[in-house]
Amino acid sequence: MSAGIRVLLADDQELVRDGIAMILGAQPDIAVVAEAADGTEAVEAVRRHRPEVALLDVRMPAMDGIEAARLICARTECRVIMLTTYDRDEYVYDALYAGASGFLLKSVRRDDLVHAVRVVAAGESLLAPTVTTRLIADLIRHRPREGSGPARRLDVLTGRERETLRLLGRGLSNAELAAALTVSEHTVKTHVSNVLTKLGLRDRVQAVIVAYETGLITPGGPVA
Repeated sequence: MSAGIRVLLADDQELVRDGIAMILGAQPDIAVVAEAADGTEAVEAVRRHRPEVALLDVRMPAMDGIEAARLICARTECRVIMLTTYDRDEYVYDALYAGASGFLLKSVRRDDLVHAVRVVAAGESLLAPTVTTRLIADLIRHRPREGSGPARRLDVLTGRERETLRLLGRGLSNAELAAALTVSEHTVKTHVSNVLTKLGLRDRVQAVIVAYETGLITPGGPVA
């Protein structure tokens, strides 16, 4: 029988790791295959154990979660969820930009934690409009970044793909995108795939970042 979703936990606080491990380990479809106390250990553990999902604390000794996320996302197929204490932690932006698929507050409800792991393992991104999208908007408002290179040139997109990117920036699900664009969910998946491929993006979280950076979505404007 398959072990289900293989997960790595990385946090310098043992009690935090133990609590998360207990919650996830109680699920029949999730297995915690390794734990790490810092980013260096996390990168090595991903290499050795090949988990599908890594939960990384933002702030850790030796190597922080941002650098660990960058290395993990660049070298492996493992998807990363960042753990943070504050919903306005500036470091989370860098982690998302490095390839993380989303983030969770350490105060997250257990059901939401389990759901997040399943969603990210399935290849989706953790895009709660009231959390991740607002965080990105707030950080870009205070830390604007200039787009550069072909991955930021929106002229490679068709009109419908630009609209898809704008709606992605608002955190819409595939079903909501289909309703907004008056197309089927299958067509939505094609549009989203085209946007990610043409802009050289890893996932929907990075698409949200680009939507803000390029001005398709205005920080402070509606996100849901």
